Amino acid sequence: MKKIPVTVLTGFLGSGKTTLLNRILSENHGKRIAVIENEFGEIGIDQALVINADEEVFEMNNGCICCTVRGDLIRILGNLMKRRDKFDHILVETTGMADPGPVAQTFFVDDEMKDQFSLDGIVTLVDAKHFHLHIEDSNECKEQVAFADVLILNKADLVAPEELDALERRLSAMNGVARVLRAQNANVDIPSVIDVGGFDLDRALETKPSFLTPEYPFEWAATFRLEEGVYELALEDGPDPTLDLLMLSLESGSKASDKASCEQAMRLWSEGNTSVEPGASLVAGAAKVSRLELAATGPKRFTVRVPQSGSYGLFSQHLASEFALELMRAGAAVDPMDEVEFMAGHTHDDEVTSVGIHLEGTIDGERLNQWVSKLLREQGADIFRMKGILNLKGSANRFVFQGVHMLFDGREDRPWGEEPRASDLVFIGRKLDRAELTAGFKQCLS
Repeated sequence: MKKIPVTVLTGFLGSGKTTLLNRILSENHGKRIAVIENEFGEIGIDQALVINADEEVFEMNNGCICCTVRGDLIRILGNLMKRRDKFDHILVETTGMADPGPVAQTFFVDDEMKDQFSLDGIVTLVDAKHFHLHIEDSNECKEQVAFADVLILNKADLVAPEELDALERRLSAMNGVARVLRAQNANVDIPSVIDVGGFDLDRALETKPSFLTPEYPFEWAATFRLEEGVYELALEDGPDPTLDLLMLSLESGSKASDKASCEQAMRLWSEGNTSVEPGASLVAGAAKVSRLELAATGPKRFTVRVPQSGSYGLFSQHLASEFALELMRAGAAVDPMDEVEFMAGHTHDDEVTSVGIHLEGTIDGERLNQWVSKLLREQGADIFRMKGILNLKGSANRFVFQGVHMLFDGREDRPWGEEPRASDLVFIGRKLDRAELTAGFKQCLS
């Protein structure tokens, strides 16, 4: 069966990814496209910003696509294969905080994905107005440029021609083989972004020699041979107040360090976790990630029940040494048959956070304008991105609100129809004060 081409749309916050996606979905190019959305934030609204309702949009908003959500991506792609006759091409729009490397890696490392899909290309949008504000202190921004097959220099109308030329030279110095397109409102020739012709794996390996080394949401794993019975998991204080842990039943002769075991653990990691307090029981082989609550100071103990004798893989979010983690039976430590440490996965700037606000009731447009104008005058440098769908007083249509740093605008969208009317607003940036932002938004209620 012919492989399905996949295009990854990436770019830093507010660069115009959803605008380009809407152009692709609304133009007559003869392709049937499935869309996968990913967001960085508590409230997922990007799906609601995609204008073409004919295509089904699959949304992942429980994390960054380059981290723990890779299992979600694989699962959604697998489900799409059951409807293979419904589409010709897949578009993955990543969060603006995503490193596209691990996304691309999925189509080369996972055997099933490699057999069924081909990565047609990575398309990176660059905000010509604000790129300079992020490139120096954002690894994600650098990676998005470095891995691109096509670079779209968007919002070209917002900067002087000489600035645009200088920016293009800088981008070319960072990635000399990517095709550079200039655009306003992401208006580009569609075949130039969805018929790229194939992602260049050799160049990716030159850019990042560890490209084909999988990133996992765990940093340590060990293989234990356990007899049926009751064990104890002992931990000390560590770097986090919680620790995600999975105890996976292994096939005879398998190890936790085997690729198949790690990939199975990674997929289970994406399915969420169950909170476990000290003193509570874990069941080995339950195929569910446990989130150990470690807030109390001092030693922590958890009961581990092994339902049947066999080999088990213990996967830990952090290194076992960071928590002095030990598996014990009758007061004696149980040594693993083998153990392995993985390179730390992709991490984000800890200062960059998101605040999502949901309000019932109608919004007064004038109050909203005054509040946002004041907010951006005072904090615009730290607010990377704003986006929202608002229920404005006196309007039968949704109001779509968009902002990047000091720039913001809004427009009326489609009618609310039978959809519940409410307002959702998301901020992404540094030094965000949740209480202050929520109070300010509430003052805009009519």
